[in-house]
Amino acid sequence: MEDYLQKLNPEQRNAVTHSTGPLMVIAGAGSGKTRVLTYRIVHLLKSGVSPHNILSLTFTNKASKEMRNRIELMVGESDARSIWMGTFHSVFSKILRFEAEKLNYPSNFTIYDTDDSKSLVRSIIKELNLDKDIYKVGMIRNRISSLKNNFITPAGYNNKSELNQQDKIAKRTEFGRIYQMYVQRCEKASAMDFDDLLLKTYQLLENHPDVLLKYQEKFKYLLIDEYQDTNHVQYLIIKKLAALNENICIVGDDAQSIYAFRGANIQNILNFKVDYPNYKTYKLEQNYRSTSTIVEAANSIIKQNEKQIEKNVWTSNTKGDKIIVVKTGSDNDEGRLVANTISDVQMRNQAHHKDFAILYRTNAQSRSLEESLRKRNIPYKIYGGLSFYQRKEIKDLLAYYRLAINPNDEEAFKRIINYPTRGIGSTTIQRLNVFANKHNKTIWEIINHLEEAEININKGTQKKLKEFALMINNFIINSKQKDANAIAEEIAKQTGLFNNLYTDKSPEGVSRFENIQELLNGIKDFSETAEQGVNKLSDFMEDVALLTDQDKETEDDFNKVTLMTVHAAKGLEFPYVFVVGLEENLFPSMMSGESQENLEEERRLFYVAITRAKERLFLSFASTRFKWGQLTDCQPSRFISELDDKFLEKHELTPKTKEYASHKIYAKTKYKKKTYSPPTKKFVTPKNLTNINRAKNISINESDLSKIQNGMQVKHSRFGEGKVLSISGEGSNRKATVFFNGVGQKDLLLKFAKLELKN
Repeated sequence: MEDYLQKLNPEQRNAVTHSTGPLMVIAGAGSGKTRVLTYRIVHLLKSGVSPHNILSLTFTNKASKEMRNRIELMVGESDARSIWMGTFHSVFSKILRFEAEKLNYPSNFTIYDTDDSKSLVRSIIKELNLDKDIYKVGMIRNRISSLKNNFITPAGYNNKSELNQQDKIAKRTEFGRIYQMYVQRCEKASAMDFDDLLLKTYQLLENHPDVLLKYQEKFKYLLIDEYQDTNHVQYLIIKKLAALNENICIVGDDAQSIYAFRGANIQNILNFKVDYPNYKTYKLEQNYRSTSTIVEAANSIIKQNEKQIEKNVWTSNTKGDKIIVVKTGSDNDEGRLVANTISDVQMRNQAHHKDFAILYRTNAQSRSLEESLRKRNIPYKIYGGLSFYQRKEIKDLLAYYRLAINPNDEEAFKRIINYPTRGIGSTTIQRLNVFANKHNKTIWEIINHLEEAEININKGTQKKLKEFALMINNFIINSKQKDANAIAEEIAKQTGLFNNLYTDKSPEGVSRFENIQELLNGIKDFSETAEQGVNKLSDFMEDVALLTDQDKETEDDFNKVTLMTVHAAKGLEFPYVFVVGLEENLFPSMMSGESQENLEEERRLFYVAITRAKERLFLSFASTRFKWGQLTDCQPSRFISELDDKFLEKHELTPKTKEYASHKIYAKTKYKKKTYSPPTKKFVTPKNLTNINRAKNISINESDLSKIQNGMQVKHSRFGEGKVLSISGEGSNRKATVFFNGVGQKDLLLKFAKLELKN
């Protein structure tokens, strides 16, 4: 037997050595599917199949690169590089360039990315003089994408009365026209968007039988990874290419089909046996990743689904610790508990930051988690997305807050002068900028004295600029009189930003609105828990400025805690996994209640979350959570009750027991089997949480900044303990240069730093 075959278990070996005909490999979580795909290609090559006759399709460049590198080590660079291997889009674009003239495209056609597509949609909407609040760019672009992925052309759309009726009800009667113009403009520009790469490939194979036969004869063996994630067009293309030889091998797991929102159709894998009646199936059921407790718990949840291919995932790994389930008082409590737990587990188990992942259902949930991690000085990265405070909608609103504090902040000014749209165009902004630079003034000074400025701006635009200046001046006055929460809500609403996002019901729009709500929730929490006299908007913005400081010179970017949505976590694994926000209408999501099909997808999503964990799994939910500016009572997710109790260890942090001493709950090692007994110490509220053990420290008030001198040991709420290297400035402008352990050197303005002296 070949050496590589000896590294496989019996089922893996059967899948690898299967000779010809349709083959379905159902690969449970952590069962080694990448190895099977890789070794099957190697086996084909060693059996005499030409690398030019193999087509391997994946969903990520990372997956294809990993497979190709493994193959190269086993068979050599020449054969490995000759295989047609890559993502659907990369492989199909290669075919389209070869056959472009048959589609009346040049071979050097441009591929439009998402931003290009949105820009084109925006231009068409503007050209047609349509209402931007009804014809939102993101929504229109997503609808076009969805139609293409369901193989519906503009002509097909016009012939479907149901689709036309939907848009008529939504007052988008011009959508068909936009779609038609979008397609025509792409063709005129010799451009294809990502969806075209699929649609045009199908049209090529459908309308040109000679081309279809050419590629059917070329690709004698097809291998498709993550088959459960294929959409309708991908399915049709694969079926056409495999029709001649039927040497098609699909690998996937119906239990991990979680991308219906972007067109994936679980029926593609469930109906494989219908498409290929003489198929052979092998089930990879041995999990090499997780403890038996995690594996069996995952089985107990997924068995609740009706639509599935029966399998029994098992492992020979150790039993491991029970899954911890904790009820917390609020989402902020949950964030603090997770951060404390990570810190405790690291100390007890000598774990690295990179060993931890925090998974949530929506991006908006990251806010309280990020703040808690920062305050514990735990480095983290947002996987597959931006940090909460770096998201566009958050930066837009923060720009308004910055102007309310400092109206001469020109970067903030340029960002939001015409957002939401108020009829102040780029030409006007450019003229203001040139005039301001010429006279050594800020743009804010210019628009506050437009009558005195000799600048070529029409009266209509001047009126809009004056209205904008009046609004900002009101914000400036009110920000000094009202607390952070009151003025923050006022600005969000009066600028129109709040309503603009609220009316956008596209998936992206809903997500952006949720993020704004989460920011406002954070400000409300800040106002309610801040000390007297430091609850103004300027205080919050100072706090944010510290929280978003990413200047950590001594840290390795690779070694950070990972935060991500469960969708983004698919395919990854971590020793320690936290799944947070397990509440009804959050996970499962509110929209899952619309049908059994949606609920089953949410359950598969939870299954994916569970199976990311290798050693320890922590689940948590809050009894209250801020939603839409209101404190809302929450119910635990039904998924918790669907897990078999014998795999769980449940805890409740109540006002009488809560100390956030997470090591007594989460950080038990495998040697500590005693059940946790809640402590009876005094409850520590979120307001004074960061003051735990501060009785040993001496607080420094702004009126007594002179206490801090060179060489002193100090403590900062975020950066931890450090030593003062130097002092500069006088009075309220007094600054300290401090070296913090594990963080590095920081320059701090003492009146804001809130340093404490260590005894």
